[in-house]
Amino acid sequence: MKSLSVAMIGGGFMGKAHSMAYASMPMFFWPAPAIPRRKVIVDITEAAAEDARARLGFEEASSDWREVINRPDIDVVDICTPNNLHAEIAIQAAKAGKHIMCEKPLARTLEEAEAMCKAANEAGVINMVAFNYRRTPAVALAKKFIDEGRIGDVVNFRGTYLQDWSADPDGPLSWRFQKSIAGSGAIGDIGTHVVDMAHYLVGPITEVSSIMKTYVQSRPIQDSGVDKLGASDKNSDAPRGDVDVDDEVVSMLKFSSGAIGTLEATRNAWGRNNYLTLEIHGTKGSIHFNYERRDELQVMFADDLPEARGFRTVYTGPAHPFGDALWPIPGLGIGYSETKIVECYDFFRAIEAGQQPSPNFEEALLTERVAHALIKSGHSGNWEAV
Repeated sequence: MKSLSVAMIGGGFMGKAHSMAYASMPMFFWPAPAIPRRKVIVDITEAAAEDARARLGFEEASSDWREVINRPDIDVVDICTPNNLHAEIAIQAAKAGKHIMCEKPLARTLEEAEAMCKAANEAGVINMVAFNYRRTPAVALAKKFIDEGRIGDVVNFRGTYLQDWSADPDGPLSWRFQKSIAGSGAIGDIGTHVVDMAHYLVGPITEVSSIMKTYVQSRPIQDSGVDKLGASDKNSDAPRGDVDVDDEVVSMLKFSSGAIGTLEATRNAWGRNNYLTLEIHGTKGSIHFNYERRDELQVMFADDLPEARGFRTVYTGPAHPFGDALWPIPGLGIGYSETKIVECYDFFRAIEAGQQPSPNFEEALLTERVAHALIKSGHSGNWEAV
């Protein structure tokens, strides 16, 4: 069976998630479209790269991503770095003729996203952006119901992504709080997941009217180069640095289909861990999903008998999307890792078929246009076109 050699740039949290998917994908999806070969992992220093190599099962380690992506024995470049490096690495990888997996958001700015998309299109390489939540079987089932017309024409979308890991003002100054690295705060980090879900299930967003807030103006500066994501590792006595991105965004939405909706994203919601929710109302029914209960989809169909009307719970399993490859019992437990495995499968299948997967750079560029409009509206106070 054919193998494809992967060079992964970045050995942190996302590097671990992607590495696990490369190792596991052929176990779930057999015969696999191709076998991922974990060839080289790149990190900021030789020592960090060697540690990542040993932890994540790669054959080689390097601290020079430019040299690695130009190697003839590399087929795939996987970008798991902070946002400020996405554009440079992706553009150079495209010029080198490598297929590209890039973590979300696509870029810090709309201009960077456009340049990445242009480079990938000109090179003709397969490209994908890692909005893995849409690979959750319950979400894919929701799309199936919508595409089949089970809930009729969509009239309303409500999407939230609420977390609390940055609610503590003494949580460390992660790169995610710095505009020069992240580009934006909650909008780019988690709001884009909601936008991707909206585009996947309902269609293009055309206008937004948003409010942005930054609640914590400064945070303790980290004492190491390792990103400390959560507020559990805090030091109130450390020197503090400025936060210059948004903590929360709330927005009204208009869709090209005529549907309307709302979006809310915050990392300052005490008690919410990974509260990614969707509620979609149509002319013939409704769908509700909560990622914290990811094996479940709540559905209501208007043609149910009057005495049976109300939301019912569908537990995803073998009868549903990806069910034949994952676990054999409904409700057995789908985790974050399984969504990454499905994502890996779809990416490698696209490479072998020579067809762009979804979401690719073009689709992620649409999401970046919405993020740009959300930021613009947050400053102007007006409705802004996408």
